[in-house]
Amino acid sequence: MKWDDDLKGPALQIAGTPNSPLCVVAGPGTGKTFALMRRLTRLIEVDKADPSRILACTFTRTAAEDITRAVANLGVTGADDIATQTVHGLCFSMLSSQDVLAATGRVPRPLLRFEERFLLQDLSKAGLGGVRDAGKKLKAFSAAWARLQHEQPGWPQDVNDQQFQAALLSWLKFHRAMLIGELIPEGIKYLRLNAQSPYRTAFDHVLVDEYQDLNRAEQQLVEYLANGSLVVIGDEDQSIYSFKHAHPEGIVEFPKSHPNTEEAGLDECRRCPHKVVAMANALIQHNTTRSSRQLKPFAGNPAGEIFSVQWPGMAEEAAGIATFIKARADAGTLIPGNVLVLAPRREFGYLVRDELIKAGVSAHSFFSEELLDGNPKDLAESKAQQALALLILLADPDDRVALRCWCGFGNNSLADGAWSRLRTHCETSGDSPWQALEKLVDGTLTLPHTGYLVTRFNALKAEIVRLDALRGQALVDAVLPSTEAWAVPLAENAKGIEDEDFGAQELSDAIRRNVSQPEMPTNVDYVRVMSLHKSKGLTSDLVVVCGCLDGLIPTVDDEATPQEQQRSLEEQRRLFYVAITRTKKTLVLSSVTGIPAALAFKMRARTNRTVGGVAHTVTSGFVHELGPECPAAITGAQFLSATIGTTA
Repeated sequence: MKWDDDLKGPALQIAGTPNSPLCVVAGPGTGKTFALMRRLTRLIEVDKADPSRILACTFTRTAAEDITRAVANLGVTGADDIATQTVHGLCFSMLSSQDVLAATGRVPRPLLRFEERFLLQDLSKAGLGGVRDAGKKLKAFSAAWARLQHEQPGWPQDVNDQQFQAALLSWLKFHRAMLIGELIPEGIKYLRLNAQSPYRTAFDHVLVDEYQDLNRAEQQLVEYLANGSLVVIGDEDQSIYSFKHAHPEGIVEFPKSHPNTEEAGLDECRRCPHKVVAMANALIQHNTTRSSRQLKPFAGNPAGEIFSVQWPGMAEEAAGIATFIKARADAGTLIPGNVLVLAPRREFGYLVRDELIKAGVSAHSFFSEELLDGNPKDLAESKAQQALALLILLADPDDRVALRCWCGFGNNSLADGAWSRLRTHCETSGDSPWQALEKLVDGTLTLPHTGYLVTRFNALKAEIVRLDALRGQALVDAVLPSTEAWAVPLAENAKGIEDEDFGAQELSDAIRRNVSQPEMPTNVDYVRVMSLHKSKGLTSDLVVVCGCLDGLIPTVDDEATPQEQQRSLEEQRRLFYVAITRTKKTLVLSSVTGIPAALAFKMRARTNRTVGGVAHTVTSGFVHELGPECPAAITGAQFLSATIGTTA
């Protein structure tokens, strides 16, 4: 490592040939993106590499967009020819361009999370274990059955896994759909079987950012693509995607599994205040499965402004945080675009967002992954899911996934038995599900115990008749009424459609795109409110983490084994570490002492007693783990008085 004053940051000067593997361990705010750009610059200007044969990739869209922007700003001739993509985006492009999906008869219609619930219900009906077990296997399948870092991705070895995969693929093929997670296993299979594929020789240099976010299957895919040099940059302490079997061991063990790897470390945090660096080190050292390295503070950074605040309830917390942000914005000491409000549940985030807007401060929330939450077995609790399924079917009545969901909403078993009988008939007769349902309605087909399907199908046809002629805002108002709280955030997706005379196809596509691939804007003029996960890769002058309660930060799965609970606890500690290291100046850790008992139960918040319908909560233990630099908690009134001179 060498300092280049003219570059105002760390520049990697790597000895040896450009084809040597390189592993860079870079903590938060240490300049890893800059280091990645320096590597690219060296490859093009010094090593005379062909830019079109360089791939820079990562896992999340936010990180990929950061790379794209940084490459565009390099000012190096040919930089525009560098390929920058997410791993999944690259995989989809490869499979589509090589006609792999067409050859296998697969339809690239992705399942949303709520739609997967119906898939799991049907698989559990087939005798493959309960929904919970099926969900675990589904995640393992998407990781090409490599649940752990040392496992080789490829085929299921266990008989139960093999049976599950066969039933899963059968369901997906019948419903003409794919899992997003299927892209990686399909990509690996294609590359393994096609040594002459142009993708096997397309790149001389592959650089992977946020390597700790890749699971073993995604790592294997990168290996197939990296014929020349492979550079990986990441941080074990920011590994937060174990739900897809990505583990911190990936970046830690890279040098051992890749002979002649050159290693470099970036440990001076140029982003965070000194106190936050100390708090981050104190927090993460409680993880027992990590190395002992620590972040170092940058001499030129401030000490930092840190607050630990407690409020009586969620409403008071939201109003107080909004008051604080509003006062500082009015005083000119911060701008809304440099504020991040992070929440473990959208209920906390929405309250803060609404209070900010009420106070005249522009704010937007980014909880898109939760917009379609709800219990599909209850019609009243799954209105958002039903609305999207309706829009999809209005645009394409032959969408089998949406039809499956529509016919199961409101049923205690999601009508799994009835749908199984309908599917068996279709596979035997060649009828589509829609055709079979039409026959059930007109009496030309009889299937036992399918009355619920017929009722739901008739309701669907009535809705299609009601909505068929509507377009544009009239369609939005009819399907997503502004009087319904669940509908408002979904309706906002219509604002991004250029043609004002859009139909159901455009509206449903906009919603699906925002939910499954949400964009996380960086240069904005409003307060961004989001989950802790979504904050990965972002930076702001002020970061507020609200809802710092045990049971939420961290969440504990009582049904998990002690080993699983320990791994989960360490990952959630890493997530909290990510959250607090987003700030450049001020950090506010906010909690409440009571929330409605019903909401506490729904959120699985830890409580010690309930009085008058209010559950008394416990501040997150992670706050205590931040060490002596984290100040003692003060009340909301004291906080406002100390920071803006008011208790209002």
